[in-house]
Amino acid sequence: FLYCQVLKAFDYFYPSKGQQQMYKLDISWPKIPEYFTGQTFCVAVDSLHGLVYVGQRGDDVPKVLVFSVEGYFLYSWNDTVEMPHGIFVLNTATDSSVWITDVGAGKYGHTVKQYSPSGKLLQILGTPGNAGSSLNPIQFDQPAEIFVEESGDMYVVDGDGGMNNRLLKLSTDYKEIWLSGENGTGIGQFKIPHSVTVDCYGRVWVADRDNKRIQVFDKVTGEWLGAWSSCFSEDGPYSVRFTSDYKYLIVAQMNINRLAILAAPPVGIIGDCAIVNAIQLADETKPHLVDIDMKSGAIYIAEIGAQQVQKYVPI
Repeated sequence: FLYCQVLKAFDYFYPSKGQQQMYKLDISWPKIPEYFTGQTFCVAVDSLHGLVYVGQRGDDVPKVLVFSVEGYFLYSWNDTVEMPHGIFVLNTATDSSVWITDVGAGKYGHTVKQYSPSGKLLQILGTPGNAGSSLNPIQFDQPAEIFVEESGDMYVVDGDGGMNNRLLKLSTDYKEIWLSGENGTGIGQFKIPHSVTVDCYGRVWVADRDNKRIQVFDKVTGEWLGAWSSCFSEDGPYSVRFTSDYKYLIVAQMNINRLAILAAPPVGIIGDCAIVNAIQLADETKPHLVDIDMKSGAIYIAEIGAQQVQKYVPI
């Protein structure tokens, strides 16, 4: 997190329009695209071990595919995953795990689950098969995405069109630390909170999809810090991830097949958003969720329409 400490206000700039592209497509990734047999909804990078996890949906398809960052297919797993929506890799000093939000309506759905890298189920949060809003025991209704810090604290956006429209911060023992949100358009309210990430200044960024804005919160207190809306008049934000140097926020806009690259604000300022660059994808690609390799800076895009994951590398 050294980068964030040196990124002071004077580094905060808006490059002129007409700036050249910052990323290019890696056409060699993956080596064999035929492994994508379902709808690819989510992707997560384990930059420590050079692995890329892809969650896909469909009948009789493996729900999780694992590739190397070079693009080689390694293995897949399937148990207890019904309809993956979001996926996240956590690396700690001792081990790695994969967290998946499951929005299925069957016996495994409405849960947030932790797996070993090989697909062994380690933990279930929520009440499998039962949607709800309870905090004790904790329940979800179509939880969209999860972000877990190295400390074990986690942030869940719940849900993807269900009864809940909330951001939950949970402790390492899965108890509520704070909660923000209900259905609405006001400050701290959500209409389909769809993606969540945390920067190194201790701010939580949420893609408030159907309100066409990003909302920002203090990770310690849950206090609302600001919102960005002017960049999303054409289409709401579907996914939020920071670049590896924390200078930019990558935002997927599914319905206009675009990744917007926004300048990240320095500490103490949220202001309004500025799009400094964009990656325009082909029509009907439908980028849903993205993740970033914090080592190489590469962006991986899970595309529902194209039924593939694409890799873009910094130029």
